Amino acid sequence: MAASGALPVVDLAPFFTDDGGVSRASATEAVRQACRTHGFFRAVNHGVPAHLMARALELSAAFFALPDEDKARARAAEGSKAPLPAGYARQPAHSADKNEYVLVFDPKLGLNVYPDEPAGFREAVEECYAKFTELGLLIQEVVNECMGLPPGFLRDYNSDRSFDFMAALRYFPTTEEEVNGISAHEDGNCITFVIQDGVGGLEVLNDGDWVPVEPVDGSIIVNLGDVIQVLSNNKLKSATHRVVRRPVHRHSFAFFFNIHGDKWIEPLPEFTAKIGETPRYRGFVYNEYMQLRMKNKTHPPARSEDVVHITHYVI
Repeated sequence: MAASGALPVVDLAPFFTDDGGVSRASATEAVRQACRTHGFFRAVNHGVPAHLMARALELSAAFFALPDEDKARARAAEGSKAPLPAGYARQPAHSADKNEYVLVFDPKLGLNVYPDEPAGFREAVEECYAKFTELGLLIQEVVNECMGLPPGFLRDYNSDRSFDFMAALRYFPTTEEEVNGISAHEDGNCITFVIQDGVGGLEVLNDGDWVPVEPVDGSIIVNLGDVIQVLSNNKLKSATHRVVRRPVHRHSFAFFFNIHGDKWIEPLPEFTAKIGETPRYRGFVYNEYMQLRMKNKTHPPARSEDVVHITHYVI
């Protein structure tokens, strides 16, 4: 496990070769250490073409430069079964976060109405979505091994991909009064992938310090979410992170490898009863947690200490 600044870097190349062997074990150990210490790592040689990611970011910037009425045409088709409102939106005026975004789901389920411009935007978004899904399945298998679970456990536990989604985001330039892009938070899902343009602004909290996640062309930032932290009974980390606005617009994509909303989430026996440890969380239905998190955004509490985090379920 090398380092770029303070963020661990993991080379995933061994998972794409027939003779992984010791190299694959070494890469798995690098993921394990990163997920224990940071909850974040930078993936290289991950199988997603660099030119595709660069093209998607370029077209995303062109999309967000369109007039609002054109952007509003990016929406869920009639009859969409997406579990969250797909399409274009801005953060509510009362929110501390200052960005606009497009939520994208599997084309069979969610966003399949796009504006005519920029040309190629739909194709690039959907190709990225498909590649990130493939990578998510791979990283899930690696995390399964990192957790010491039976082969294929997470694959069977989390086999429904209908709650996955991707967000194309644009953050507004900073002002003298406001620097917040996305407030400090943890992701509620299983695994997240982030690609970003050269502007930067993503930061990860580690040992009390905010660590800048500098842009590196062709790399993908990977982080674990609350579901994995709960399943592992805190053995693996869902890290706090934020986006600090810069003097210019920032563009990024975030892909959320999720879990079905009806799934029951609780610490696994492998991390509790089987090793004589007490569960640190009470169980919950995932949709219940997602609804509480959505309420944080739609009706922000007056006091920051009332914002719901995974600590809501701590025993």
